[in-house]
Amino acid sequence: MQELYEAPLAPLTTLRLGGPADRLRTATTDEEVVAAVREADDAGEPLLVIGGGSNLVIADKGFRGTALRVATTGFRLDGAQLELAAGENWSAVVERTVQAGLAGVECLAGIPGSAGATPIQNVGAYGQEVASTLTEVVAYDRRLRRTVTVPRDECGFAYRHSRFKADPDRFVVLRVRFALDDAGGLSGPVRYAETARALGVRPGERVPLAEARETVLKLRAGKGMVLDPEDHDTWSAGSFFTNPLLTEAEHAAFLARVAERLGPDVAPPAYAAGEGRTKTSAAWLIDRAGFTKGYGDGPARISGKHTLALTNRGSASTEDLLTLAREVREGVRHAFGVTLVNEPVTVGCAL
Repeated sequence: MQELYEAPLAPLTTLRLGGPADRLRTATTDEEVVAAVREADDAGEPLLVIGGGSNLVIADKGFRGTALRVATTGFRLDGAQLELAAGENWSAVVERTVQAGLAGVECLAGIPGSAGATPIQNVGAYGQEVASTLTEVVAYDRRLRRTVTVPRDECGFAYRHSRFKADPDRFVVLRVRFALDDAGGLSGPVRYAETARALGVRPGERVPLAEARETVLKLRAGKGMVLDPEDHDTWSAGSFFTNPLLTEAEHAAFLARVAERLGPDVAPPAYAAGEGRTKTSAAWLIDRAGFTKGYGDGPARISGKHTLALTNRGSASTEDLLTLAREVREGVRHAFGVTLVNEPVTVGCAL
């Protein structure tokens, strides 16, 4: 297992931010992952598990402890059943499933990060989410000190949430299993209105798999959501804030604030989210609160392509980014009475 001391962590994140770790270990097998976790736990040492680094905001002071980079590989198809090692690159996984003619994750194309991170956030985009096709998660349980298999129904999936996210110090994901769909080379039903418009079909229709993936990649690239080392608009953690889920009372108060601020004829986005809740758009809130694309004049700014992405323009610090995030959060709360929640995990820092 590779081991480095005072190792920079910024290059391991899509934001390119954060100070060094006391020690960085890179594991290439499940056995190495488990051994490194056990060693840290036995020593009472803080542990930071890193996959693709696409959902991490690491403090400028770095991480005082061991950072464990999961670099395991493994892609196994048995019919439409897929098993992935946690370290597999997710975007490459989607491409391979499309090439194999299997539907279920094609609209998750271009999402950066590793396969092992997808169940933690219940990654989703353009009408699909991991919870729809995932069947099992194999993880090391730090509480029980053994490897366990967690079936889908016990993963606690919700909007950008899971039991793994709720209890981040307990599980280290090793493998993820999916049941995909052999639809004769066609995608799953197109559920997202923007995707359907771009494809020229009605919601619910199917299209060739490759066409669905390529369309999603174009949509994501237009929003700066496909990694490009030469484009600072992609030096981000993707969507920095989740879409708010409002109770009936909160939604009524929100609509009153919108009418007061923008006029009675303005209708903000609203989607039924179950249990008497309504989901609205974080991007809409940010934009209407005055934080438009490209906002900011420092080294951390809102993306010029998408208001949900906070970007490092090349020389930002983590504190620069957090200062901007706080400004946006407070501005939205002042304008509409809604408090945005950050999607990326903060390490050694907080909003």
